Amino acid sequence: MSIKPFLIPTLLLIIFLSACTPGASTTPVPSQAVATDMEQDTALPVETTTVTLTVKPEDTVVPTPAPEDWKSLPIVPEGVSDAMKEVYQRGLADGHFADRFSKFGDCLNNPTYFLSSFDDGTYQLGEEYAYLQDTIDHFAGSWSRISIASKGGMNVAAVQTLYYTNPEFCSSSESPMVCEIRVNNPSIILISYSEWWADKPTAGFEERLRAVVDYVLSQNVVPILGTKADNYEGDDSINTAIARIAFDYQLPLWNFWAATYPLPLHGLSDEFHLTFSQNIFDDPVRMESGWPWRNLTALQTIDAVYRSLNELP
Repeated sequence: MSIKPFLIPTLLLIIFLSACTPGASTTPVPSQAVATDMEQDTALPVETTTVTLTVKPEDTVVPTPAPEDWKSLPIVPEGVSDAMKEVYQRGLADGHFADRFSKFGDCLNNPTYFLSSFDDGTYQLGEEYAYLQDTIDHFAGSWSRISIASKGGMNVAAVQTLYYTNPEFCSSSESPMVCEIRVNNPSIILISYSEWWADKPTAGFEERLRAVVDYVLSQNVVPILGTKADNYEGDDSINTAIARIAFDYQLPLWNFWAATYPLPLHGLSDEFHLTFSQNIFDDPVRMESGWPWRNLTALQTIDAVYRSLNELP
């Protein structure tokens, strides 16, 4: 595949990085009432569909991983559970599109850097990863889609609040996560969060992420959870919580942390931000940066999950 010109102006990079600060939402809150909700991590009610779920945390016999266990898990999930295959088939019966996925997340899901190159052609798979082209073609349009449920500052609590609702596409009673599923009607959602309030315990993050997963499953959409490269909180508690939820619900886990750990500075330019290079996957020098690995392993994960859900070779 030919490589199109791909230049990221330094000013754009600076603006993007400054908008991606861990520990707090970057968008000002206009009213004291909303501010109180956000400070207390209180998600507003969302419209839900009453569905009898066959997948519940208490149904699984998979043990909760110890903190060190998730670090040894594969980067790309090795298949999916029967429970997720059931969710996927119910979703297709409901009319979800097999060739669409959505993204839930914060600034590390910004389409300027994340996945959009697979739609605009600014990537090079090389011989080793040429098999991924079929999946790129299958999900054309989803790679560069600007998700209603993903932007800088939209952490796992904010995605459930009405304050972040986009009035251009959503009703006033829809949170971003509710609206994104309705508007895009995906069969798979890639859920990847790095931001959380610095003064809030990880227990709040885990509670909110479980609420997101509960809602996604209630809509018969398959969630993929991703770990993060950084350890900004200092004790790996967020990645541990992400892995615990994936185990409890039998979800596919994209262990992005494991992809970046061997890289120089673990693929980080500071405590939080990834090092940047183009998505030229057969260039060893470029593959010493964090962003190419984020794009490649996310693509590999979506490929693996889609093939397993559809029992493809």
